[in-house]
Amino acid sequence: MDEFKVKDIRLAEKGRLQIEWASAHMPVLNQIMERFSREKPLEGVKIGACLHVTKETGVLVEVLKAGGAEVALCGSNPLSTQDEVAAALAEMGVHVYAWRGESPDEYYWCVNRVIDHEPMVTLDDGADLVTTIHKERVEVLEGVKGGTEETTTGVIRLRAMSRQGALKYPIIAVNDAYTKYLFDNRYGTGQSTIDGIVRSTNVLLAGKRFVVCGYGWCGRGIAVRARGMGANVVVTEVNPLRALEAVMDGFTVMPLSEAAEIGDIFVTATGNINVIRGEHMLKMKDGAIIANSGHFNVEISLPDLKKLSEKKRTIRPNLEEYTLKDGKRLYLLAEGRLVNLAAAEGHPSEVMDMSFSNQALCVEHIVKNPRLPPAVYNVPKEIDELVAKLKLKGMNIEIDEMSEEQKRYVSSWEEGTT
Repeated sequence: MDEFKVKDIRLAEKGRLQIEWASAHMPVLNQIMERFSREKPLEGVKIGACLHVTKETGVLVEVLKAGGAEVALCGSNPLSTQDEVAAALAEMGVHVYAWRGESPDEYYWCVNRVIDHEPMVTLDDGADLVTTIHKERVEVLEGVKGGTEETTTGVIRLRAMSRQGALKYPIIAVNDAYTKYLFDNRYGTGQSTIDGIVRSTNVLLAGKRFVVCGYGWCGRGIAVRARGMGANVVVTEVNPLRALEAVMDGFTVMPLSEAAEIGDIFVTATGNINVIRGEHMLKMKDGAIIANSGHFNVEISLPDLKKLSEKKRTIRPNLEEYTLKDGKRLYLLAEGRLVNLAAAEGHPSEVMDMSFSNQALCVEHIVKNPRLPPAVYNVPKEIDELVAKLKLKGMNIEIDEMSEEQKRYVSSWEEGTT
């Protein structure tokens, strides 16, 4: 079996510097690494991971290896791999199968190479690794003790599998940890999405009509950051509670069919398919910019865009101009893939510190509890709270503690109005 396949192993030194920089801003993972190095809780454990191969992922892999694990890794998106990081990890003895610009066939070839290592624990970002095992590589299922899932999109897929009785091993929904979605999805996605749009276009956001499709935690973060840059933000939603929250947060809310006529920049963040369709594209202004911040490249209907267009050209990296049959031009960023990773570097290290600390600790939890029934589980409360405590410690922030009297009061029912 090939030990690794990357773009260019000579990029390893540059990748090591990137991982070192990320590690300097990830104090929680560093604290976990210190303990893992001493205790070796993952000794002999084979881990198969399908994650964005970034410098932050590099730090997570270092932590897992420090705990004694053998790691095989592939990218979870064809455009998100940082080739220098992949090279550095390969040089460190990780079985890496990832390079930027994979074709769909190459992408799944890499997923299958990870499965060839017969993982005992899976780490997934979008659930492609888990679904491939269940659909095509069932021979390895017996050896898998459990897994984790990083994203909203992946958790949606896995909960559907669980409801249908198709899920054959337990998965911990890391995405649903408070120390993940309240920070990674909101602050991380907000900043990195704006970063990807600006790197791709260098347009001024101030004064633009900025349309955010979806007001989940990712959409919230994008909307707030766009407003902070001076944009006039419009939110579109299908969920009445989220729409009401967007209104109360001070945003304009309207159907996408109306927003399409006035928007300058459109960003999808829903986890659903065909959010921006041909009917919306036909209403858009000449020069409108369209981007996606959801995990899969299905939120913008690329078949509709291609059908409506008579020609396409690349203006600059991650910026394609589609000329419609009526002469109107629409600009698609990062081929409709997640713009924050395809056109930028993804979330800042400081926020991925918490997300990946949940990953590392949940892997340890699975190894210590190998007989969990197949289901999608929440991150244990004690892990979520530990990550928060370690993050505060890493930021040199102290908080109050309840007195014994206060602890008794909040755990009793006898005392009321006096």
